[in-house]
Amino acid sequence: MWDWLTRTCLVRLWPEASAAQLTSQRFWDHMDRIEPASAQAIWQQLIAGVLERESIQLSQICYDGTNFYTFIDTFNLKCQVAKRGKNKQGRYNLRQVSYALFCSTEGQLPLFYEVYEGNRNDAKEFPQVLEKFQRWLVQRAGSTWAGSKPTLVLDKGNNSEDNFLLVDRLELPYVGSVKLDEHADLAAVSNQDACWQAAREPGLEGTKSWRTQQVVYGKERTLVVTYNEHLFQSQWATVQNDLAHALSQLAQVRQSLQDRAAGLIKGGTRPTVQSVQQKCDQILHRQHLSQLVRTTVTQAGVPQLAYEADAAAQQKLADTCLGKTILLTSHSEWNDVQVIRAYRSQFVIEEVFHEMKDRHIGSWWPLHHWTDSKIQVHGLYCTIAVLLRALLWRRVRPAGLRLSMKALLDELEQIRQVINVYPARRAGQPAMEQAVLTKPNEVQEQLVEVLGLRTPKSAF
Repeated sequence: MWDWLTRTCLVRLWPEASAAQLTSQRFWDHMDRIEPASAQAIWQQLIAGVLERESIQLSQICYDGTNFYTFIDTFNLKCQVAKRGKNKQGRYNLRQVSYALFCSTEGQLPLFYEVYEGNRNDAKEFPQVLEKFQRWLVQRAGSTWAGSKPTLVLDKGNNSEDNFLLVDRLELPYVGSVKLDEHADLAAVSNQDACWQAAREPGLEGTKSWRTQQVVYGKERTLVVTYNEHLFQSQWATVQNDLAHALSQLAQVRQSLQDRAAGLIKGGTRPTVQSVQQKCDQILHRQHLSQLVRTTVTQAGVPQLAYEADAAAQQKLADTCLGKTILLTSHSEWNDVQVIRAYRSQFVIEEVFHEMKDRHIGSWWPLHHWTDSKIQVHGLYCTIAVLLRALLWRRVRPAGLRLSMKALLDELEQIRQVINVYPARRAGQPAMEQAVLTKPNEVQEQLVEVLGLRTPKSAF
């Protein structure tokens, strides 16, 4: 940390700092002074002040969870929060730490977080953290709670009947989604049916929808079925790519069986009808493929494979499931566009997680801690980092600067402070110094003005 500090302007703002004060051990010593409960209290006081100062209206809040893999040793018993689970980056062989976050759709501001065990799935974590978050919201709103309830936007990974009954009991408005295969009747409606109504609003080009009422998770709820042309094209391209790959693999299996029947292959395990069928199932495991390809395995000495791509099944899939999303909401008074826009705000929290995991600009890695208490403190200051970035974003966006977070940080990093040192005018007097910024480009000049980074001119 000291090496980093000496290459920034902070060393001038904090002249009493030293390498001895910023060792890893001193850092860990101070982390030990913060209990997990204290970490949450610190965060809640901090975010309460930010919300008041920034006058942020919490009309819509999105929720999601993610996990971060670690390199904590399997037999390290001092750590109970890092567990093996379904890692979202495919690192199933490593212990992971899970992280739940409620985030304002306005400006990507984190509002409430929880660090929890890596083996607890999303649907089980959701009710635990939701009740804590709702208590925080009620405490913050006080007597205005009844008229200021925010809309909760959540992903289908949190769906269960118990969870929606909890949302109902807490009287929280919501927008979510359900799986297509859980509502086959809605998925089967043709994408060309007359029930669809095209959206006319800017930003929703290629989107159409219709709505219905159905009993979902023990209660009649409003469902908005949407079709998005961009989503359709993406899903269709994925299906075609998967189909081509599967057909290529099936061709290899068929050729291998034919070669064995012709005596060109004699060694290895002798195939059976069952083993060939299992191989076909494995090849067609990707979504939709089992519907799109018909396979037949026959016994004729050596089993033989015949397969065929079903063109009619492809056409049916394109006309029904692809491009569709089924949204679920308590806002029966909202029109379809309002529901769609609310659900699409979920990208805000997905972008936050993406940035947290970025190895170059992210806030979570590296995690050089292996005890539960230190991991909890790590979660606190990483969330504070996300908050600082969100506040930075709030200053920059209104100025018309359309930069990604990575581009924004890159531009800021290139703005350097230069110290010009002049000889003293008289003997015995200290040398005079003048702090100036390097010459900025047009974007950096705007950032300097918007963020108030201009160095005051020194008087000589």
